Formats: sequence, structure tokens, C-alpha cells
Amino acid sequence: MLRSGKPSQSRRHGHTKKMGPSPGPAEGAIIIFAKAPIPGQVKTRLCPPLTQDEAASLHGSMIMDAVEHTRSLRGFDIYLACAPSIDHPFFQTLAARHRLQLIEQVGEDLGQRMDHALTTILNRGYKYAVLVGADIPNLSGHIYKQAKDMLQSKDVVFGPTKDGGYYLVGMTTPNPELFANIAWSTDRVLTQSQAQAEKLGLAMSLLEPEYDIDTFDDLQAFLDEETGSGKKKLSTRTANVFQTLVQRHRHIG
Repeated sequence: MLRSGKPSQSRRHGHTKKMGPSPGPAEGAIIIFAKAPIPGQVKTRLCPPLTQDEAASLHGSMIMDAVEHTRSLRGFDIYLACAPSIDHPFFQTLAARHRLQLIEQVGEDLGQRMDHALTTILNRGYKYAVLVGADIPNLSGHIYKQAKDMLQSKDVVFGPTKDGGYYLVGMTTPNPELFANIAWSTDRVLTQSQAQAEKLGLAMSLLEPEYDIDTFDDLQAFLDEETGSGKKKLSTRTANVFQTLVQRHRHIG
């Protein structure tokens, strides 16, 4: 998730649209990084075998799951960091339905965009902020609570993905240098980020690794693991999308 993705066409001067209560009692913030589910602009590594429409539908379903997984959490304000614009109807609908606050992604590459989002939110007075991608199918509230607990004694926390990146980064104070000189879209993202944290003298901790869905093989591997474990990790909506797409394209292959 957060290791990959081409720079979005973000505006240099982002703005926030408040759709819910302003920050107050919440100690921390969760920032969900998301691109609008526009065919041909999201999950392109799934195509083929998926069509652009199928990839966009899958992406939209996972964003909705990511938002819904935060609904029962207490002590967090929830933000959606949007690309290409907070004005996209998909984001506006989510914000109205779930009382989210929307901010735009701003920056020339992924590191700049993450740094801008975290710095913007931390400067509002939160004790910590946790930024996550929207392509982790089973990201439960338990993960956020673990990150919160780790940030009581650590400066930064990473949630590794199984392909060498990370799906989550949490911080207590802004630190732009943490995101500098990282080879985004490679399997070296996590190791380079850890080395950067050590160089900066930041106390660091790691969460359990998770799958992110970048390729059709990722999709099949996740679905096979969930089926084998016997534990329900997906919403019914996203599980149905996963199963339909895998069965359709396995048959075609």
C-alpha cells in the first residue's frame, strides 16, 4: 500500500473540508489515505486480469471498509486524505454518511503527501496521528489500538506489509526527514524507513505484518489465507467482491 503508487495530481495548496465535529476531546487522529475509485487511475497493477472498472469497484469497496472499521473507535478523530480532490462525489458521500473530515493530499511524491497530511493534523494539537492506506482488507480496530499503545512510549510506529512496504505509520510529532530519500514503489521502503528513523534518533516499534492488495496474486493469496484460517476478516460486501473477481478470472485463466 504505502510503498507504492504514482504521485497523484494533488494541489500544492491543500485545504480541509470539515464534515463532522472539530477536534476537541480526541487524543489522536486517524488519517485514511485514499484515491477516488476512478477506472484507469486506481489499482492498475490488477489490470489485467481485472478490467479497469472491476479494479475501481474493488478499490472503492476497500475504502468503505477502511472507513467503517473506524466507526466503533473511541479517542480518535477520523480524516480522509483525498486524491485527486476532496470535491469528488465519492468522498463527499462518505464524509456526509460517516461524519469524516476531509483533507487533500498535497505533494509531488508519496513521501511528501504523507508528511503533509501528518504534519497538518499533528499541528492541530493531537498527541499522535496514525496514517493508513485503504488497501488493507482486514485492518481492524485492534491495529489502531495497538498503534496507540505503542505511541505512548515510541516516536514512530510502522505496520509492515508482506512485500517490503508498510500499511501504517504513526507519529507523535512532525518529522519530514523520515519520508526523505526513500525508494517508493520498491521492496526496500520499510528497511529504508527504519534506517532513516534510526538515523534521526527516533524510538520505533513495529506492528504485525499484513497483506496489501496490489496485484491479482495478492488478491488470491489473501482470499486463500482467509478461507483456510476459518476467521472472518472481511466485510460481506468486500468478501463478495473478492470472491466474484477471483472466481471469474481464475475460470478465464
